[in-house]
Amino acid sequence: MRRSHTEDDYAGVSINVVPLIDVMFFLVLFFVATASFVKESGVDVNRPSAQTAATQEKANIVVTVTRSGEVWVGGRRVDMRTVRAEVERLAVENPDSTVVVAADGEASTRLLVAALDQVRLAGVTNVAIAAAAAADAGP
Repeated sequence: MRRSHTEDDYAGVSINVVPLIDVMFFLVLFFVATASFVKESGVDVNRPSAQTAATQEKANIVVTVTRSGEVWVGGRRVDMRTVRAEVERLAVENPDSTVVVAADGEASTRLLVAALDQVRLAGVTNVAIAAAAAADAGP
């Protein structure tokens, strides 16, 4: 014979959601801790093109020089005199960091060289200059 279920059969049954909440919390922490965050320069520039341009896999610190002479480090606008201190601060947070200097194609060469000089004075040895691949370059 078939037995029908009554409410008395389920009186002692309950679903404990606390372990589920704990597991979800740990998953969120895991993904936040292991996620790779893309660092943006904070400003768009028209990079000059180069036939030998290669993709930089790991750019932890981005120094940007705009056409109007503004300098940005890690998404914050800074004065050229404080580039060294900002790069030093960011390099202490990540000792194996790579600095990419992204200058607008119309930016002053003097500013680009000054930014590179400040980065090297900060003690960073892995320095690259951002350029667009020749195929990506406009007319």
